[in-house]
Amino acid sequence: MQFVDLHKYHESISGQIDSVIKEVISESAFIGSNGNRFIKEFETKFSEFIGVSNCVACANGTDAIEIALVAFGIGAGDEVLVPALSWYSTAEAVASIGATPIFVDVNKENCNIDVSKIERLINAKTKAIIPVHLYGNPADMVEIMIIAEKHKLIVIEDCAQSHGAMIDGKVVGSIGDASTFSFYPGKNLGAFGDAGAMLFKNVNVAKIARQIRNHGQEEKHTHIRLGRNSRMDGLHAGILSLKLDGLNEQNQKRIEVAKRYNELIHANIVKPAIHENIKSVFHLYVIQVEDREGLIEKFKSQGIPFGIHYPKPLPHLAPFNIEGGYESANHVCGRILSLPIHPFLSEEEIQLVANEVNQHHSC
Repeated sequence: MQFVDLHKYHESISGQIDSVIKEVISESAFIGSNGNRFIKEFETKFSEFIGVSNCVACANGTDAIEIALVAFGIGAGDEVLVPALSWYSTAEAVASIGATPIFVDVNKENCNIDVSKIERLINAKTKAIIPVHLYGNPADMVEIMIIAEKHKLIVIEDCAQSHGAMIDGKVVGSIGDASTFSFYPGKNLGAFGDAGAMLFKNVNVAKIARQIRNHGQEEKHTHIRLGRNSRMDGLHAGILSLKLDGLNEQNQKRIEVAKRYNELIHANIVKPAIHENIKSVFHLYVIQVEDREGLIEKFKSQGIPFGIHYPKPLPHLAPFNIEGGYESANHVCGRILSLPIHPFLSEEEIQLVANEVNQHHSC
């Protein structure tokens, strides 16, 4: 059993992958310059998929957040609200551009940012909020946008785990002022290495981001600002364009696995809720259990892979070193366990995992 089985998926489209690779090689379209057709094609396709016109491909999801922040003019002396539970990059990107991440506790039900705790942290230094659609489950964007409009905050959606997730039929990444994506290989939409993208509603901000990703160039040898080398490779763009065509189908298979887990796992275990108007794409399927270490030992004895996403709240990590607080984030971090989930998980494997969870909880 695999936690994420990339091999089976890539095997199923191997002929198409080979064709894309040959095309990239035949055109020597390796580097993501503005003239690379594979980059342009992916940016166009992904813009259409999300429903936002201005897509800027880049090297990875962390760069995407950093570049987006800088493109909006955020930097030293500014504060940016981020959830207390997420992958490190969400807060790291804020600190890396000289701004200060201000951590908002999460709710215990789905581990997303607790919107009821946002406003009390807003002050004159607050410039933006980065809601994370954690585990592929959308954050409460309706309430977040109301708060942001009231306080004139920029909203940058961190969609690193939520490719294709939706709220009331609207794709996440199309709701805020901008959105950022990671295409790390294990994501629902993954490249053959690190890759990322940003989408902007404001064409002028997108133009700045496009310059930053390529050494601050407006055109070749015309450097008008400080930038960086954060270009998506042509190979990744070609692969992503191909895999984007099957993303909705792959997401639906993940959803079916999640539904089956929900049916099999005991009702008294905290499981991801499935709502009619909110479409999670289940990048991860995360339960909350007592005696997590005991269950982990049972998993190990049965060869069942697992993960903990994430073991510590962000503010308690060494670079931030904030003591105390974040009661909900601390609570869930001691209980969360990620079960295997991918489109090729078999019924037998799902039942094996669910049975181990149920038996342990019944002990």
